[in-house]
Formats: sequence, C-alpha cells, structure tokens
Amino acid sequence: MAEGPAHAATAVRPGSGWPGDPATTSTPVARTAADVRALAASAGSLADVAARESVCRACDRLVRWREQVAVTRRRSFADETYWGRPVPGWGDDRASILILGLAPAAHGGNRTGRIFTGDRSGDVLFASLWRCGLAAQPESVAAGDGQRLITARMAAAVRCAPPANKPEPAERDACAPWLATELRLLRDSLRVVVCLGHYAWQALWPLLAGSGYVIPRPRPAFGHGAEVMVAPATSRQRAESGVSVLGCYHPSQQNTFTGKVTGSMLDAVFNRARELSR
Repeated sequence: MAEGPAHAATAVRPGSGWPGDPATTSTPVARTAADVRALAASAGSLADVAARESVCRACDRLVRWREQVAVTRRRSFADETYWGRPVPGWGDDRASILILGLAPAAHGGNRTGRIFTGDRSGDVLFASLWRCGLAAQPESVAAGDGQRLITARMAAAVRCAPPANKPEPAERDACAPWLATELRLLRDSLRVVVCLGHYAWQALWPLLAGSGYVIPRPRPAFGHGAEVMVAPATSRQRAESGVSVLGCYHPSQQNTFTGKVTGSMLDAVFNRARELSR
C-alpha cells in the first residue's frame, strides 16, 4: 500500500462538508461500550443514530485500524481523502427492507463513507438492487453520487472496517446497540431483512429477540435463499406484521469470481424481498 500525503488527516472531521455526513461538531461521541448503549437508546430518529454512530470511538482496535487505512491508503486511491470513520446505516427512513452486511470494506465504505459504496462487492450488489427496483442507479461509487435506495435501507452489523475483515466478538457486541435502535425505529415499516452472509445472519437473531420477536428454536441455519418469518411476541404486538428474514450469499469478490453467487441469484433474493415487503 502506498502512503498518502504526510499532512493527511486520519479521518474526516464532522461538519467539514463531506457529502451526506450526518454528524456535526456537537454530535456526542461514544468512547466506551456503555456510551454506545446510552447514546443508541436515547436516539430519537434514524438521523440521530446515523450521526452518533458515525463518530463512535468505542473500540480501540477498530479506531486505530480504520484511521491507519485512511492515511496509508491503497495505491489506486492514494490521492483521495478517506472517510476513516464508522459507516452509518443509510437509505429510506420508512424502509420495508433492511439489507444487512458484515462490516465496511477498508477501501470501500471506509473510504467513501457509505456501506458497499466504491468496492467490488457493491458493484455487484447495486446492479442487482437497481434491476430489482430497490436502487435509483446501477452503481454506487461515492457519497453524493446521486444513488438512492428505494423502500430499502442498508447497514452493517459492525460499523467500522476491521483488520482482515474479521471483527472480534467484543467489537460486534459493542456495536450491536446501533443496529438494535435502527430496528426499533423501523418497527412500523420493516417487513424484510436480507442478511448478506453468515455473519450478518448470526448477528441479527439476538437483536430481533431483543426487539420483541419470537425466534425459532433451534436457530435457523443460514443458506442462500433461506427464508424465516418471525412474529411479534406479545398479544399487543401480534396485530403488527412479522418480519421475514432472508439469507443471501455475500457478493464478495471470492464468491462472485468462483460463481458461488451470481447476479441472477442476487436478483432472486431481492425480488423475493420486494414480494414479501408489499
């Protein structure tokens, strides 16, 4: 990896004009897992959650890594400014479909500030979302490029790019309240969650249980096209619609290059998600 300019900042400062930056200089910063729980619980809107998670510094290892990558950079992006902060959820605030991934890519979301934007996985993913009527454009290369999700929202189970793309269990758990709050705030509109890969599938179930849904026992196995309906637990909630959870192989370079997942396979899952969300 080539080094960027010596004067480069390790991360974009909140309020400095980055397209779509949800935070300002007054956004509260979580520095511990306890801070994350408190700030997530008190967020009153998806905009609040996005702002607060985008400045989180609760996990020392992830903060060091994401900011190191923002300075050392990949050679092909050596002249670009990297976001270098947690990547918040984004999309429709009344989404009926939530697309859940593992974590931002070091030179994708960690560079652009938007999950799946600017990397090879996103190239395949957004093309499918566009074909299925869930994205306004067939590609997403940078924040502010005009891309828009339609009746959908996108997030990661872990909001910071991790070394070797492998978050530690404590990091996953520290980050979980952000996603739990998004699920709470989407409660009235959410009908489907598409889990991109086994990690997202495993991370989702405890959060659904904590949100008041009945989780099947044993926990459902992940697979491409797996489909599970979870219902609200209490009698008061049973008047509400349940949520369908769909499994989808992650559109990673390895999976797409080997043919484990193809564009048509992604289309089948997202078309099914649209059908279930109506």
